[in-house]
Amino acid sequence: MYRILLIALLLAGCAPYPYPPVPPDIVARQFDAVPGKTVIFVVRTPMDSSQISSLALDDRDQITTFARSYYRWEVDPGPHRIAGVGPASEQITLSTVAGGVYFLEHTVRGTLRAGVQLTAIRQINEQAGRALVLRSYHL
Repeated sequence: MYRILLIALLLAGCAPYPYPPVPPDIVARQFDAVPGKTVIFVVRTPMDSSQISSLALDDRDQITTFARSYYRWEVDPGPHRIAGVGPASEQITLSTVAGGVYFLEHTVRGTLRAGVQLTAIRQINEQAGRALVLRSYHL
């Protein structure tokens, strides 16, 4: 009996992502506009490298992205610069408005042996952005 319980606990620890999504993930997946704020989603490209890469928002707020992940920023409206940190050199500037929802696709290419070799970030439309977020997990 104890052996079966131990095996079940070990297997449960191997689950890569919680399903169904945990409450913070459900909240983060809300695509509704926030009054007086701008929402910016950063989503990793599907079938992307397993390498990690970091991004900074206006040189003050920094996140690290992983394969199959997304992040949701709520910021004041206006121009915002999102740029790679470290060896990554990608950057984009968004001119945002209050109540706007924006989607950025973050691409990271590399291998375990060579590390990160290429990074890119681009704005994508709402339909593509929502689809990517729904297939990703929240950081």
